This record gives sequence, C-alpha cells and structure tokens, in this order.
Amino acid sequence: MSRCTIPIPSFIGPPSAILVPSGNMADVDIIVNKFVALWRIPFVRLKLPWIFLGLSMVGSLVKSTQLVPETYFSNSRNVLNMYFVKVSWGWTLLLLTPFIFLIHYNDSLTFALRRMSSLVVATAIWYTFTETFFYIEDATGTCHRDQVPHKEFTTKWRCRSAGGQWDGYDISGHSFILSYSALIIAEEMAPMATMERNRNIVLDLLYVSLNGIVFIWIWMFMCTSVYFHNFWQNGLGTVFGILAWFVTYRVWYPKPLSPGLPLKPTKQS
Repeated sequence: MSRCTIPIPSFIGPPSAILVPSGNMADVDIIVNKFVALWRIPFVRLKLPWIFLGLSMVGSLVKSTQLVPETYFSNSRNVLNMYFVKVSWGWTLLLLTPFIFLIHYNDSLTFALRRMSSLVVATAIWYTFTETFFYIEDATGTCHRDQVPHKEFTTKWRCRSAGGQWDGYDISGHSFILSYSALIIAEEMAPMATMERNRNIVLDLLYVSLNGIVFIWIWMFMCTSVYFHNFWQNGLGTVFGILAWFVTYRVWYPKPLSPGLPLKPTKQS
C-alpha cells in the first residue's frame, strides 16, 4: 500500500509529517463526505432543536404507558451511560477543543482563539445549569428510609449515603446536557461543509469522532426520555438545553463582542 505525508501545523511540534496509508485516508475522506452531505440537509441541522423537543415529548409519553419492555439501556449502568453520558461534557470538550482550533487557525490565530472562548462560555453554562438542577432537587426533597421520613438529612447525597431515598424534583440533567452538547457540536462542525482546503487527517478524524458522539448523544437522549424521569422533568431539561444554545448561537454570538460564530464572516475589502 502506498503512503502519503500530511503536514502537521507547527504549533504541534517540530516540522514533521504523519505517515498515513493512502487507502485509509481515502476511507476516512469518504466517511467525512457522507457526514458533510448529511449535515447539508436543511432538515437535519436546522430542525435539530425541534427533533430533540419531539423526542423528549414522544419518549416521555411512551414511558407513561408503562408498556416499554426492560432492555439493556433501561439499566443506568449500561456502557454508554457509564463511560460516555456521565462524562459527556468531558468528551465534548476533548473533541471540540482541538477541532475548533484546527479548523480556524489557518485563517486567523486570533479568530481561532476567539472561537475557542465559546467553550469557556459553554462550560460556564453547563456548570451553572447542572448545579442549579442539583440545588432544586435538594431544596424540594425529603429523605425517606423504610418509608419513614428523616429530616436530619437535608441533601440527596447525605440521604443516599445513609441508605435512604430522596424524592426531590429531579430535572433531567441528561436531557439538558445531551441536547445542549449535540446542538453546539452541530454548530461547530458547520465550517466543514464549506471547507475544501487546509484539511488534514487529524481534522477529518476529529470530525468523524464528533459525528459519532452526536449520534451517541441522540440515542442516549432517546433512552433517557423512554426509561427515566417523567414528561415535565425531561421536557424542562430539554428546553433549558435548547434555550442555552439559542441564546448563545442565535442571539449573542452574531454580535461583535462575543466569541463569534463558527462560520467566519466574509472580510470586507
């Protein structure tokens, strides 16, 4: 099999190249082009927020019928939940950070760093919402053990540590983070649809990985809606995820004093 070289940006290290089998490169390129074609379909990207809202409503209604059979994914200890969803924000940052830098640094290092600041904003949003959800659950709940209330335990963590059950209002953090993560990843991947130059195997592999993560998030979002929480808990989590995406990418980021949008505006001559 023949080999070809791919130049590596100087910020990674000394001038060098990665040797990649040309056949493997062709396979990756085919996969990238298929994903690009998928995201070019207006319904997929533009309607994604509505898709999440619809999945949340339908899934929760299906759950309320109590006719859904137990499956591998109805157990919260399934592999995808334990090793992906529970650390979903870590996966999102791990893949998006180098992707955003690589896709923008050739145009402008300043713009690339500005765009990366969107991850700081997103992390602040993730932390604020999840901590608020925890606070609401603690503030609205009581601890029971053997059907006897134990008011000495004032938080879910202390209650469960003592072997009790907490009955606070549990807004679905999974519905929030999975919808929010998928929406911002979809936004950040958008430049690949118009990018014909300055692509390399690292960028392509990150793009394929991000698409894979999005599909995992969507699948686990569906499982959350069908197997866990109730209609309003899932619905609120989803609405907050969509709202966080909308306020940033549709309201704030188009403005000058912001991290900016992934698709860099055309320079004026």
